[in-house]
Amino acid sequence: MTRPLISVVITVYNEEENIKPLLDATYEALQHINYEVILIEDGATDGTVTEVKKYANNRTKLIIFNKNYGQTTALAAGIDLAQGEYIATMDGDLQNDPSDIPGMLQKAIDEDWDVVAGRRANRKDGFVLRKFPSKIANYIIRHSTKVYLNDYGCSLRVYKAHIAQNMGLYGELHRFIPVLAKQEGATMTEVDVKHHPRIHGTSKYGLSRTFKVMADLILMLFFQKYFQRPIHIFGTLGLFSFLIGVLINFYLLIEKLMGGDIWGRPILLLGFIFLLGGIQLITTGIIAEIIIRTYFESQDKKTYKIKSVYQGE
Repeated sequence: MTRPLISVVITVYNEEENIKPLLDATYEALQHINYEVILIEDGATDGTVTEVKKYANNRTKLIIFNKNYGQTTALAAGIDLAQGEYIATMDGDLQNDPSDIPGMLQKAIDEDWDVVAGRRANRKDGFVLRKFPSKIANYIIRHSTKVYLNDYGCSLRVYKAHIAQNMGLYGELHRFIPVLAKQEGATMTEVDVKHHPRIHGTSKYGLSRTFKVMADLILMLFFQKYFQRPIHIFGTLGLFSFLIGVLINFYLLIEKLMGGDIWGRPILLLGFIFLLGGIQLITTGIIAEIIIRTYFESQDKKTYKIKSVYQGE
């Protein structure tokens, strides 16, 4: 069997009523392309598995988890097993439209993009609970990571396989896939895609995920700027804290020598907190540096990635 041009990875969780129309639409959209479809059933408690087995064709694989691991882990499993030259990802709730995939794939091929991301031009979600928090999160992510995409929440994307399979997905970092791809040196663009209202089932997301996004953003910023040099952030903060502690305690020492009573004053406690905090931060930075070196050297990993090598004739 020849290698598929594209592998379509779809995460499904309690989407029993959506499976048949989802597969029908996907097969119709990809009928003129050499493709495979990989469905990841993330510990569903309804009849999702039964429906997939009923309607799947011979180009479809179903991965069944023994429990719910979350969307990021499901995507990672599907991407790991994908055989295609390109990999497309999408949700299984019918809000993404598979008919957008051929155009996105063609754009990636014709213009040599590593990632073509979908942008929901006419999003069919509620404003207060979905659109407004999403706009805020998108704005913060764009301007803090310097990866200027408009719609981080759209799961419909097409990647070159080597980019998708080297991103290191874990936790709940699926929201930051464009940032992870950019760290791999990926070139990316964004195109308008269709978006449909949810017909069957209920959304797995709510307003509370905004806070999770912000927490993950802190991690992503650390990965972007300090992953290979953690001492730069911990050491800088530690030295700054230690210096403040020294200045406070020097001031108190002068005051004590001049006959003042410094015992029991809150500023004395504050000075010691800054001193000890500075020492702890510097120590954490040194330990983090040792861990990073162990990470790279124990697995013979490189701190760089070569895009291509040209041999002159």
